[in-house]
Order: sequence, then structure tokens, then C-alpha cells
Amino acid sequence: MSLINHHIHDDIHELQLARPPVNALDPALCLALAHAVEHALAQGARGIVLSGGPKVFSAGLDVPYLLSLGDDQDALLQAWSAFFKAARTLASCPVPVVAAMAGHAPAGGCVLALCCDYRILAEGPYRIGLNETQVGLVAPEGIQALLARVVGAHRAERLLVEGAMPEASEALRIGLVDELADIDEVPARARAWLRGLLQLPSMPMRETRAIARREVVAALAPERIDLERFVQQWSHPDTQAALRAMLARIGK
Repeated sequence: MSLINHHIHDDIHELQLARPPVNALDPALCLALAHAVEHALAQGARGIVLSGGPKVFSAGLDVPYLLSLGDDQDALLQAWSAFFKAARTLASCPVPVVAAMAGHAPAGGCVLALCCDYRILAEGPYRIGLNETQVGLVAPEGIQALLARVVGAHRAERLLVEGAMPEASEALRIGLVDELADIDEVPARARAWLRGLLQLPSMPMRETRAIARREVVAALAPERIDLERFVQQWSHPDTQAALRAMLARIGK
């Protein structure tokens, strides 16, 4: 069974995360996403829609899987490296990418969306944000920079420190998402936005986009993620206690 459903609409390709029930980002899904982007480009995609499941775009990293690795630092590094490979593939994609979120996008799901050009979220009680502090994690400097790029430095600080997850209407108001749509219309609205962009002269649009998005690519440079330090923090007692408490709440 494929972890990515690949739908082709002429020169717009939709890549749908397909790891039920909540598209938790384990290494297999992350690597499959990176490969799917590269495959779509090889097939001539001029625009890409990244979608997920109904009600949950992606619940973020697969915490039970990561906890199962215990103190195996090499395995943890490999797991997180797979996630950042997916993020960097989206950030450096030479064609526009729209995050079509028909549901919640916490933590890693939000990071993937921040790597895209444009973000559409379903109307209603759906939330998006970097809730790392609430689950015992520290968002790396580069990830914080991605959020600050779209909502401004001071607002990003408040959201990050609190681990806030604004609902759709608030996310639109502060610029965390670009558009809201009916939950059943999110992918169609993503395609419509891309079609409008693709009507522009191709070379000027793509070159202007590449210049404008340099800071997105730069934010994910290894030195701004400092993955080894991040993985070391994963084993901190505060982090482990918060993660296990979160799993206990979910399990109830």
C-alpha cells in the first residue's frame, strides 16, 4: 500500500499523505513524500498540491515510534533526518507547492505547511501551529524562522513560547494560513490558486519565486536546525515526561 496517493490534474500533481489514521510522520512516510515530489517533477509537474486526510492533515511526527527507539541516538537521528529531508524537499522545490489542509496541522504538519508557497486550511474548528513547548520539545532556530517569516517576529515568539495552536479563523487573521475553504473544497481551491499562478510568464514567475524563497531554504540549513542538539534534548526528563503525558491523554 502506497504511503502517498499521487493524483495528476494535467500539469498540477496532488500528493496526498496516506498513512491512516492521522498521517503521523514516521521515516517511511517522510522519505516517501520526498521521493514523490521528485517523481512528480520528473513527470513534468508545474505545480504541486500537498494534501492529507480529512479532519487531520498530519498530526506531526510519529511520537510512539520515536519513543520506541529509546536512547538509540543513531536511530533517532535517522528518524529526524528523514523528516527534515521531506521538509527541505518541499522548501527547495523548483515549482510552487500549496498545502491543502482539510484538517488539523500541529507540529510537524505545520512545519511541512510552512515549507510550502501557500497554505489553505479548512473552515471550522481546525487548528494549526507549532505546539512543541506543550509536548516538551524546543523548536529549532530554523523552524522558528519559518514561522516568523509568515506571522512576524513578535507574534511568532508568542505562539512559539506558548505552543499555541490557533483555530482556522485566527490563523487566517494573523497570516499563518492564506485562505480558508470548505473542508470538501480545499484541494480544488489549491489547484485553482496554482492555475492562476501558472498563467503568468513562466521564467519571470519562477525566478522571482526562487529569490523570494531563499530564506525558506536557508532556514532549513543544517546549522540552523542543529539536529544533534535537538536529539540530545529529546532525552531530557522534562521532554520525556511531557511526551508520555501527551500519549496518555490521547489514549483515554
